[in-house]
Amino acid sequence: MNMAESMKKRSEDIEQILRGYLPKEEGQQKEIFTAFNYSLMAGGKRIRPMIMQETYRMFRKDSSISFVEPFMAAIEMIHTYSLVHDDLPAMDNDQYRRGKLTTHAKFGHAMGILAGDALLNAAFETAFKSFELLDDITDLAKYKELSSRIHRALQILATNAGVYGMIGGQVVDVQNDGKEINKEQLDFIYDLKTGALLRASFLVGAVLAGATKEQLDVVEIIANNVGLAFQIQDDVLDVTSTLEVLGKPIHSDEKNNKTTYVTLYGIDKSKDLVSSLSQKALELLSSLQLEDEFMHKLIEFLITREK
Repeated sequence: MNMAESMKKRSEDIEQILRGYLPKEEGQQKEIFTAFNYSLMAGGKRIRPMIMQETYRMFRKDSSISFVEPFMAAIEMIHTYSLVHDDLPAMDNDQYRRGKLTTHAKFGHAMGILAGDALLNAAFETAFKSFELLDDITDLAKYKELSSRIHRALQILATNAGVYGMIGGQVVDVQNDGKEINKEQLDFIYDLKTGALLRASFLVGAVLAGATKEQLDVVEIIANNVGLAFQIQDDVLDVTSTLEVLGKPIHSDEKNNKTTYVTLYGIDKSKDLVSSLSQKALELLSSLQLEDEFMHKLIEFLITREK
C-alpha cells in the first residue's frame, strides 16, 4: 500500500463530501458563508473524518459509506470551528494556519467568532441529516436499530465536543495559561482538548457500523492512546519543525509559556512515549482481528507525521 497516495485519495473524497454541505455564498449574510467555506476548505489532512470512515468500514465490511458521511462532515466542521476560535486574539492569537491566513486575520475578529459559531451549529444540522437516509427503510426492526445507532452517535459527538470533552479541556488550558502544571493536569487537558474529537471519530464510526459493546471498549482504548500520542507529537513538532513544513507558527507553546510533554520530559523521552502509546494502539487494533491495513498504516502515520 502506498500510504501517501491512499491518504491523498481519501482526503480528496472527504473534501468532495464536505463540498456537498457548503452553503452558497449569496444573500445579505454572504460574508459569513464565505468565511465558513474559507475555514472549512482551507486544507488539512482530514484525519478525523478519515478515522471515522475507516472505523466504519472496518466493522461494516461493505462498500456502503453514505450512512456515516453526514457525521464525517460534522466532525470536520467541529474540528475546524475549534481551530478558528483557537487562533483568535483572546486565545493563541495566531495569524497563520495550514500556511494560510487564519479566519480572523482574513475576515476580522468578529467574523472569526461568528464563523466558528456557524461551523459548530452546521455540524449538528449536518449530523442530523443522517436520519434522512432511513426514509426508505420499511423493515421496522432495522429502522429502529439504525435509528438507535444514530442517536448514540449523536450523543458521542455532542459529549466529546462539549464541556465534558473538547471545550472542557480548552477551559482548563486557558485557566492555566502561563502557569506551570503537573502531568495529571496536562493529561486531563490533552485527553479532552485533543483526544475527545479523535475518540469521537473512532467511536462514532464503530457505533454507526454496529460494533459490539466489547469491540467498542477496545476501540475507545485505541482512541485514547492515539489521541495522547497525537498531541505529544504536536508538542515535539512545535519545537523541531518549521513554519513552512508545519503550516503554522512554531515555538508557539514556548511563546505562550505552556507546559507540554517536551517541557516536562524533553524531546527524546516525548518521542519514546509517542512510540510506546502508538504501539499499544496497534496491538489492540490487531486484537480485534479485523485485518484493516489502512487503519494500521494511518495510526503509524499519525506518529511519524511532520505537520
